[in-house]
Amino acid sequence: MSEKPAKRDTLLFSPYKLRGVTFPNRIVLAPMQMYKTGPDGLANDWHFQHLTKYAIGGFGTVMTEALIVEPRGRSSYGDCGIWSDDHIAPLRRVSDFLHECGVVAAAQLHHVGPKASRQRPFEGLRPLGDAEAAKGETPWQPVSSSPGRSVHEYHEPRELTVDEIKQLVDVYAAAAKRVDKAGFDVLDIHAAHGYLIHSFLSPIANMRTDEYGGDINGRMRFALEIAEAVRAVWPSDKPILYRISCVDWRKDLDDRNDGWTIEDSIVLAGELKKRGIDMIDCSSGGIRAANSMMDYAKKRRKYERGHQVPYAEAIRREAEIPTMAVGVILDGPQAEAILQAGQADLIAIGREALFNPHWGLHAAQAIGADPDWAHWPPSYGWWLELRERIGIEDQTSK
Repeated sequence: MSEKPAKRDTLLFSPYKLRGVTFPNRIVLAPMQMYKTGPDGLANDWHFQHLTKYAIGGFGTVMTEALIVEPRGRSSYGDCGIWSDDHIAPLRRVSDFLHECGVVAAAQLHHVGPKASRQRPFEGLRPLGDAEAAKGETPWQPVSSSPGRSVHEYHEPRELTVDEIKQLVDVYAAAAKRVDKAGFDVLDIHAAHGYLIHSFLSPIANMRTDEYGGDINGRMRFALEIAEAVRAVWPSDKPILYRISCVDWRKDLDDRNDGWTIEDSIVLAGELKKRGIDMIDCSSGGIRAANSMMDYAKKRRKYERGHQVPYAEAIRREAEIPTMAVGVILDGPQAEAILQAGQADLIAIGREALFNPHWGLHAAQAIGADPDWAHWPPSYGWWLELRERIGIEDQTSK
């Protein structure tokens, strides 16, 4: 039997503190839509099993899918909601179990804005029509910063009035209160991927001429008012993250101007910091596509490893605010290298977690943070440690 390697100290498996919350490690389950509710938007057993298995899998923080703040802000009839007090209890069931496992419970607030009233992705992600209406899923009109479809065949959004914008700010604050009652420790506000808040930020989507349009200060106003309203009702010892599309990616796609740029994101991050936002969740793209992945499909190129990490690094450095990196971070050594280079403070794992729910535990093995299998639940770890100690004979060469 070979001698066990010594345990290594790593950043990926070191604690991290924001306000009164200590993250047990730097790995965060990214929010991922499941489209598994009914029209009431209530979380159910599917969501419970989906989220809680990552607490077993080595994730220090588990984030819900995006919780919709009002019914017209849904992408589909399968979206999880937080627009009613009825949503609190099933979500509380999830947060209670995460806490039993010693994991930070996080939730995301969302409104899809101009991309509302769609099929679920695995049904086509096309606008709801007569076929869906016949099954009880009647289309509705989306709302946005300005008229103009995100995708040419989507339903035409209606421009929000100033009074409606003010009301929506209050809607976000009410949703945040419900998330707190549901027992979550961390809140993330989704302002990326061409959805409602991003539709105000980007000059490609925002054609307004009032105080919510025009220059960057006008286009940021809605995002900043939401930040202020949510911070005012969210407990002062609990952190708030803000997910943004750091760049729009449009110039090389359709000869438009650059749209929202990394320089704009640095300005926004600084303003969000002044309003009590604690970390920027750094994504990109999606302003004129069904989702952010479609931008890469249009470019006809493969994702590059860590393709959004430079955005997290730039905002962390220039705006002097912590950042979370996300996007094609595939394994523990890559995640550890990002942290060691000072490019981000937390690492979000999404699709790779769907492929491997034990991503965190495998990452610890890969970077030497857990040579004794101590990170695994004891009922798993003792078996795996014993198997490793005994060894497995390789029969393939005989």
